[in-house]
Amino acid sequence: MKHDPVAQPAGRIKSVMIVDDHPLYGDALASAMRHVFQDCAIETAQSLREALALLDRGVDPDLVMFDLKLPDVSGISGFQSLRDRVPGTPILVISSLTSVDIVHAVMDEGAAGFLPKDASAQVLRQVLTEVSAGRKYLPKEYQKSAGPRDVPCAPGNQKLADLTPQQTKIMKLICAGKPNKQIAYELNLAEATVKAHITALLRRLGVQNRTQAAVLVESANLDNGQVIGDADARAFLSQ
Repeated sequence: MKHDPVAQPAGRIKSVMIVDDHPLYGDALASAMRHVFQDCAIETAQSLREALALLDRGVDPDLVMFDLKLPDVSGISGFQSLRDRVPGTPILVISSLTSVDIVHAVMDEGAAGFLPKDASAQVLRQVLTEVSAGRKYLPKEYQKSAGPRDVPCAPGNQKLADLTPQQTKIMKLICAGKPNKQIAYELNLAEATVKAHITALLRRLGVQNRTQAAVLVESANLDNGQVIGDADARAFLSQ
């Protein structure tokens, strides 16, 4: 079910709640907000629990800026919980998770807009202008249209898309040139377990060695977008 945020009159943003678990980014965002909306009251929370506690204490924001990756939520459940608490308040998602699947999922669930965390201050001002006027904002690159995502995957792409989340993590580290010992350390696995995973993923991809696997990934990503990133997105949304 799609949930459309209630429109707010342009220029009527008097209070904002920023929910982000990175204090430095949250502070920078708060500073940017004060430049756009003068005399704006800003409340900050570093977890969903803190955000809900603010609402329980009577905080009534005109706008919520929400990071998807919080320590006490899984997938987009945190966004859904907050949306259910403040159904009439626009929620702007600002996240480092930029998969098209994730962006469309939160927009379909009622987000007022989506903004990547690496967006410039100028883009942020543009987004805030749109959202404060009651309009939804979605970067052009995320807008649904006929394109590579609407056509069947090439065989190599489909094989990559079918990797398990653990195999996807290992494949990314292989592409980064990491040896088995380093992969085992970074994923907190036994080296023998990593070797077993690599054997299985090479078999699944139909290649003979790590180099061929890395070439397959690079080729697939060039041909049809970030396939490995899409696998990560599916894992996130399934949480």
